[in-house]
Amino acid sequence: MQQIPVVVLAGFLGSGKTTLLNHLLRSARGTRVGVMVNDFGSIEIDAMTVAGQVGSTVSLGNGCLCCAVDASELDTYLEVLTRPSSRLDVIVIEASGLAEPQELVRMILASDNERVVYGGLVEVVDAAEFDATRERHPETDRHLAIADLVVVNKADRVGPDELRRVHTAVADLAGRAAVIDAAYGRVDPEFLFDRAARTDGGGPRQLTFEDLDELHVVEDAHPHAAYDTVSFTADEPMHPRRLLDLLDSRPEGLYRIKGFVDFGAADPANRYTLHAVGRFLRFYPEPWQRGEQRLTQLVLIGAGTNGEALREALHGCRVTGPQDVPEEHSMWGVLRYVPEPVPDPEPVPDSELLPDSGPVLDSGPAGAPAEAVP
Repeated sequence: MQQIPVVVLAGFLGSGKTTLLNHLLRSARGTRVGVMVNDFGSIEIDAMTVAGQVGSTVSLGNGCLCCAVDASELDTYLEVLTRPSSRLDVIVIEASGLAEPQELVRMILASDNERVVYGGLVEVVDAAEFDATRERHPETDRHLAIADLVVVNKADRVGPDELRRVHTAVADLAGRAAVIDAAYGRVDPEFLFDRAARTDGGGPRQLTFEDLDELHVVEDAHPHAAYDTVSFTADEPMHPRRLLDLLDSRPEGLYRIKGFVDFGAADPANRYTLHAVGRFLRFYPEPWQRGEQRLTQLVLIGAGTNGEALREALHGCRVTGPQDVPEEHSMWGVLRYVPEPVPDPEPVPDSELLPDSGPVLDSGPAGAPAEAVP
């Protein structure tokens, strides 16, 4: 089952969250985006305005779905948006300008919904108002410290020296998070999620590693925030302990890692899907298919990273020969990042089953019209 990344988009009032979100929606190019708005504002998509009344669910014209929700409703709407019938590729939660983003992150990480995976906390700051915002909202420092990616927005409104000063101050507060500058909220969507491509048959598919590495689209004269992409492929198995040491100490600015890992003799039965965003790391084992080529394929995405050093470090994680055998229990560290399986529900005794009363129309949660879900 393909998990849907859930991205939290946060920042104080006026930082440019909605502008950034609208840019992501307009630039999705076939990716179906579910949007939750934890606010009473509005989202403008082309000429369409979605009223932000709590409990409303609106189907947007480009295949996106927008829900205005209270934080307490998060699990309910995640259940709706992750139904296979919604066919969404990513979910973005725009937090209220006065929200505590760590509460939304905590709820996502604690969710029992096995169809979602944490997609990162993106914090947006206003370059021109950064000092004033910190003065009005001392919690800014705390929010930046837990972010996975920080967008220094409205970079066009300050001079180069001031932008460097703000960027440096944000980077110091954000620790290992990636920090990028942007104007008009124009962050390339591929920094946050994989854009769907089209197959020859016209159906959607997720971008391959080659697509992600090679695709570069310039939409107009406004600059996008720059990011770096590193692709890595190895025929040799990876050493579990050395790879985990590298992942645990991944450098500042490295925002996302995705791909597949072959641990060879350490676990010959399974390949491991690796998903890392910011400080979040998960491995998902699945059996190798008969005849499948056993490779490690990874894509690393960040800002201000040293691509050659990263590639060299990954090469150093390979098992180089019979003399380089992973020690016993070397997989234990990896298995710490494998989520526990969700137990199957207990069967309902026949005596508690209701008699068949015919088909039932599932209208979703209270307040959400059935036709709102595509």
